[in-house]
Amino acid sequence: MEYRRKNDEPSSALQRLGRWFRLKQYQVEVTFAVYMFTPTEKFVFWSVVFLLFSMTTIAAALYLPQHIAFLIGRAWFYVNGRDGSAAASNVFAHVNKDALSLSVASLGEATAKAAAAATETVGSTFREL
Repeated sequence: MEYRRKNDEPSSALQRLGRWFRLKQYQVEVTFAVYMFTPTEKFVFWSVVFLLFSMTTIAAALYLPQHIAFLIGRAWFYVNGRDGSAAASNVFAHVNKDALSLSVASLGEATAKAAAAATETVGSTFREL
């Protein structure tokens, strides 16, 4: 049992956080017998723990927002019966209809030029062989 006195409590939140981290470190050391390791083994153990914790934190920070957005989209679909992004894409399709037709026309010209160049290259390659 832990005995506490009123003046034992740290005053600032930073001190309480440091005390909580020391308690967690003590619990890990006792649970996994880290206190019996040599200093080199302790360094390797805590390095692996730090690496795993860091990678998990970075992965959560990078991918959790996308996953939450995906889950919200699925929930919207289950509640409303249709995809919410489809309505938004219809609005953008009407707005960008002229720009889309211009890009398709220029794409057709570029494709024709590329096909002609490819045909010429293939023909010259066969002549050389």
